Amino acid sequence: MPFRSHRYSLGARLFLSAAICCALVLLLAGFGLTTFYRRSAERGFDERLSVYVKELIADLAAPPETERQAIGDLGEPRFDLPLSGWYWQIIRLDGERPTIRASRSLVGGQLPKLLDQPIAPNARGLRESYISGPDDRSLRILEREIDVGEDGRFTVAVAAPSDEIDADIRDFRLALTMTFLLLGLALVASTIAQVRFGLRPLVRLGAAVGMVRTGEKPRIIGQYPPDLAPLAGELNQLIDANHEILDRARTQVGNLAHALKTPLSVMLNEAEADGGEGQLPQTVKSQAAIMRDQVQYYLDRARAAALSGALGGVTEVAPALDALIRTFTKISQGRGIAGSHGVPARVRFRGEKQDFEEMLGNLLDNAFKWAKATVEVSLAAPEEGKPGQIVLLIDDDGPGLPEEALADVLKRGRRLDEATPGSGLGLSIVVDLAKLYGGELSLQRSPLGGLRACLVLPSV
Repeated sequence: MPFRSHRYSLGARLFLSAAICCALVLLLAGFGLTTFYRRSAERGFDERLSVYVKELIADLAAPPETERQAIGDLGEPRFDLPLSGWYWQIIRLDGERPTIRASRSLVGGQLPKLLDQPIAPNARGLRESYISGPDDRSLRILEREIDVGEDGRFTVAVAAPSDEIDADIRDFRLALTMTFLLLGLALVASTIAQVRFGLRPLVRLGAAVGMVRTGEKPRIIGQYPPDLAPLAGELNQLIDANHEILDRARTQVGNLAHALKTPLSVMLNEAEADGGEGQLPQTVKSQAAIMRDQVQYYLDRARAAALSGALGGVTEVAPALDALIRTFTKISQGRGIAGSHGVPARVRFRGEKQDFEEMLGNLLDNAFKWAKATVEVSLAAPEEGKPGQIVLLIDDDGPGLPEEALADVLKRGRRLDEATPGSGLGLSIVVDLAKLYGGELSLQRSPLGGLRACLVLPSV
């Protein structure tokens, strides 16, 4: 079953998981710090209010009646400004009618009593809460109940606007947000660096596997962390096993070829023993030759199918072409045919040298067989969107073929000329070998006037 690539890479998954975790931690930390700071700001504000509460209690506890006339002189002008938000209030609880004394800022209004609400006093005996003031402003209020003996029981309350607390919290939240944003950016940068550094050995291992696949290296080499070293070792063992299987396949194919060729040769020799005359010897000779060609064809195809899955098979195109063109030039020396190629030295075929020579040998054989004077091999640009391809063009100046016959001759067993000896399997072998490597062969009219074979193969 083929692997399907996930839309997120390993690095992206690590980065996203780290980023999400960091964001959650920062959000929770921000919420916790803001809550802690709000409580701290409230305690600081309450400390200020509790000072005024203590002064009012001290005034109530003063024995001389003349000193009590100065209750509420707290030294804070805002208690005298109407509806300033700063208020104090004293209520006597044990009289027939509650006596209320308040700051001038209340202008005849009244603060609610926390004593009547389900608010428990703290360790210092103070009740604290938020209320709505006379002008609907949010107020922070502190209230304490005291008993001054014969003078009675009182509740003393001091209230002030909670805007100061809210402003302090807003400033803190803004500073915290900016700090956490900078911290988040630093964490993102460090996460990217960690992911890159952590995955670098895996990238090197992938590159090493690619070099083995393209034939640049025979095995995976290099040092890897303890987590990846066993994987590199297993891959090397897999590469060795692949080579062993291919070596056994080559040996078995070779043995089968020898085992079949020997009886066929005996049959042909026996048919020609008495001069090869008669219907039976001729039939045996022709059918044995067909059997020999068919056996060779399918043996070559089986060998190519095994080799096409090999790891690391790479062939230099230019040197192989040099050798093939030299060979066919010598064979056709009496006809004066010149062969040449313009393939750069950097071009490499991703496959076995034997298969490349088999394909180009058959194509050059046909080209030299039908050419009048010239055979040329050139390199064409691959199709758009297919950069990993070699496009070889084999041209000759022979008689060529009609347009309607170009596709027909690629069928197995069809020959360029029925009068010419041969099985007609050469081009079919090229077609099958090219398909095994993911390539193709097509025939066209050549600019030289003859036939052009266009062979597309994978490149490195």
